[in-house]
Amino acid sequence: MIYFDNSATTKVLPEVLDTYNKVSQQVWGNPSSLHNFGEQAFNLLEQSRKQIADLLNVHPDEIYFTSGGTEGDNWVIKGTAIEKRAFGKHLITTSVEHAAVKNSFEQLRQLGYDVTYLPVDDEGRISIDDLKAAIRPETTLVSIMAVNNEIGTIQPIKEAAELLKQYPKIHFHVDAVQGLGKGIQDQIFNDRTDFAVFSGHKFHAPRGTGFIYARRGRRIAPLMNGGGQEKNQRSGTENLPGITAMSKAIRLVLGTEPAAIDKERQIKQLIMDHISQFDKVTIFSKNDATFAPHILCFAIKGVRGETIVHAFEKHDIYISTTSACSSKDHDESGTLNAMRVPDDIATSAVRISLGDHNTLDEAKQFVKVFDQLYEEFDKLS
Repeated sequence: MIYFDNSATTKVLPEVLDTYNKVSQQVWGNPSSLHNFGEQAFNLLEQSRKQIADLLNVHPDEIYFTSGGTEGDNWVIKGTAIEKRAFGKHLITTSVEHAAVKNSFEQLRQLGYDVTYLPVDDEGRISIDDLKAAIRPETTLVSIMAVNNEIGTIQPIKEAAELLKQYPKIHFHVDAVQGLGKGIQDQIFNDRTDFAVFSGHKFHAPRGTGFIYARRGRRIAPLMNGGGQEKNQRSGTENLPGITAMSKAIRLVLGTEPAAIDKERQIKQLIMDHISQFDKVTIFSKNDATFAPHILCFAIKGVRGETIVHAFEKHDIYISTTSACSSKDHDESGTLNAMRVPDDIATSAVRISLGDHNTLDEAKQFVKVFDQLYEEFDKLS
C-alpha cells in the first residue's frame, strides 16, 4: 500500500500507541479527583502540557486541550465573537478556509455578524493590502489559515501579524492544523498570533486529540460548560491517554522535522517533474518556501477527481480529492473556485499529501501507475 493522504489523517506511530495504551491501563483516574490516583492523573496531564509548551517555546498556561481542529476553530471563532460582541461584530477571514472555519463564520453571519471574506490570487494567497483595507473600527477578529489544506499555500502569517500590531484589540486566529512539523512554527508562533489551532491526528497522534495555543491576556468565551476543566475554559473530563500520546507524537515529529521536510520535498519534486510533462495536467502547488512541503494538488482535465482517486485505489495507492472533510459531498474545491479556476478543471482536482514515512520508491511507483492511468483516461476523453 502507498498512502499519500496524510493531510486527511496520519497513522498513529507505534510508540505513540504504546503510550496511549499504557496510560489507559495504568493512569486511568480522573484528573479532577482529590485522591492520590486522581492526583497522579493530574500531574501527568500537566507534564504533557508542559512538554508541548516547551517544544513550541510557549508557556504551559497558553495550551488548552481539545478534541481536535474542528472544535478548536469553532471555539476560537465563536468564543471571540461572544467575548467581544460589545466592542464590534465585524469579522475577517479568507475565501479559502477549511470548512470548520468557513462554516463557523457562516453561522455567525446568520446570527447578525458582518463577515468579510478576503480574496486570493492565483496561488490561493491573500494580500496584506486587502487585509488592511478590510479592517474597520468595529473589527474584533481576523482568522487566517497557516497552510491551505487543498493546495498547500502558506499564507503570509508573519506579515499579517505585523500589520495587526497596529490594531491590538483585534484577536488574530491561525488555523495551524496542516502546519505542525512543516517548518513554519516560527511563522505561527510570532509575537502577535493570539490563537493557533492544532489537531493530533494530523501528526501521528490518536483521533479525538488536539489543542489550542491562546496567548496570555487574550480571553475567549467558553463553549463547553460543565465541571470547569482547562481553567474553566473547556469543561469535560480530559482525554488523558490521548493527551499524553499527543505530546509524545509532537516530540517525535519535531525531532525528525528537518529530514522529513527534505524527503517530502524530494518526493514532491519527483512527482511534479513527471506529471508536468502531460498536456492535460494542471499543477496548482509549488515546491518552494511559499508552499508546504507535503501537499501537491493537480488536475487531469476531463476526468473527475473521484474517478482519479478510485483508479489509483485499484493499484493500492491512496490519494484524495481536494479535502477529505468535504470529498463525499462531491463538491468541487472551494480553494480552486476562489482562485477562479474553471469548473471543468476544478472538478478534476486531486491531492497528494505526503508524510514522513513516504519514500522515493513509492513516488517512482506512483508515476509508473500514473502513466498507465493517464493513457486509459486519454482514450476515454
